Amino acid sequence: MTRKIRDIMTPLPVVMTPLESVASAARLMRDDAIGTVLLLEDGVLYGIVTDRDIVVRGIAEGHDPETTRVGDICSEELVVLSPDEDVTEAMRVIRQCAVRRVPVVEHGVPVGVVSMGDLALWQDEGSALADVTAAPPNN
Repeated sequence: MTRKIRDIMTPLPVVMTPLESVASAARLMRDDAIGTVLLLEDGVLYGIVTDRDIVVRGIAEGHDPETTRVGDICSEELVVLSPDEDVTEAMRVIRQCAVRRVPVVEHGVPVGVVSMGDLALWQDEGSALADVTAAPPNN
């Protein structure tokens, strides 16, 4: 039996609008112990911003996190997956597109995120990446 993306994804993604500040996204990530926020504009997936985007595209470029909009540093050219696709499709997309996290969308609505860590847990629960993924945040 094949596993579906819905079986391994992280459900209920945290979302915000592209007009909110980078600092707001960083606080959401800290408070929810996550590394990804999906951006919605008028209910439509607009982009994805990661903790790495905040550092590389925001802070390192000299942008003020309180005044810079998260939409200005996000990735807008997205690849998405359906929750009913096979897990091997997520592996192919992550490898081919060289991304770490992919939004999972059902009927135009984001329902989750599948990450390299999710795939590591599915493939080998004893791997180092799976251990790191499953570990609680080190606040």
